[in-house]
Amino acid sequence: MKQRKNLVPTIQPSQLQDFAETLLHKGGATADEAKCVAASLVGSNLRGYDSHGVMRVPFYVDMLKDGTVVSGAELTVLKESDTHLVTDANWGIGQVQANRLLDQLTNKTTKTGMAIGTMIHCGHSGRLGGYCETSAARDLVSIVMVNSHGAAVRMAPPGGKAPRLSTNPLAIGVPKGDEPLVLDFSTSATAEGKVRVKKIAGEKAPDGWLINSEGKPTNDPNDLYADPPGAILPMGGPQAYKGFGLGLMIEILTGALSGGVTAREKPYPKKGNCVFMMLLDPEKFGGSAHFAGEVDQLAAYIRSCPRIDGVEEILLPGDPELRIKAARQAAGISLDDENWSQLTKLAERLGVSIPA
Repeated sequence: MKQRKNLVPTIQPSQLQDFAETLLHKGGATADEAKCVAASLVGSNLRGYDSHGVMRVPFYVDMLKDGTVVSGAELTVLKESDTHLVTDANWGIGQVQANRLLDQLTNKTTKTGMAIGTMIHCGHSGRLGGYCETSAARDLVSIVMVNSHGAAVRMAPPGGKAPRLSTNPLAIGVPKGDEPLVLDFSTSATAEGKVRVKKIAGEKAPDGWLINSEGKPTNDPNDLYADPPGAILPMGGPQAYKGFGLGLMIEILTGALSGGVTAREKPYPKKGNCVFMMLLDPEKFGGSAHFAGEVDQLAAYIRSCPRIDGVEEILLPGDPELRIKAARQAAGISLDDENWSQLTKLAERLGVSIPA
């Protein structure tokens, strides 16, 4: 590992993944679980989603220690047909259980053309775009969304000054050769994890992310976690009815449809996710060849759009992530001092060697 002059640690992805995997295993996950989760976290760092990267490791280890999530949990099928699955993750590790659900839905989709799955009692499932990338590699279209299992509200409704929904992310993935189109965003102005990264790093949040408990704009990430708490604004700003409305519908599709829990005045006692996944096989609809041709021509048509002054190129969903990934694979992944310190403190506590 090398140290920059500004003291921001930079580490190679494979080295960081080994480190995260060892921490998770020592922290209570099985070897297979630790490998799955570490790959998800470092994959998020590689694509610029540091809020869903290795900064989560200390929190995951704490959750394993206090029983919020459980190592070795089975994925229980509650209801099933040729085209749907209703499952209970039994508070298993999120990435592990979500990948199990994805695999079972994939098997159904390749036979029937489509499948929908829901999951309750799931630990934090990580970056949703990763499941879309996996599905795209299998030539499947995917839609994935989650809520916080009724345990954490972070986003205020338009005109409100207190949180009422979680950040309720949505990801949609479309196969397109080796570079799938992946749309992945929170329906709030930012993911809660990004606020947490700023809080740990002692940095200010950008304008337009947060309001305090009085409903006033704030740049202090600590305001979100105060008592009474502040809130994250909806995607698009304080009067963004479309962003909040989309988050509301995700809350219903994940929490209510699944048999799980939606946001409520008295929070659910365990933090995690209710999950909704939908997979589609283009071959069973208009045909894979037609689908691929239309996606390619559409992408090319949009990229050919005349550009305003100062714009070098037109980007599509997934483009920024692919470029960040290429850069970080070459140069390494940078972590701010405070988030790196959280990892090294955990390593010392667990007796894990810190990369040198």
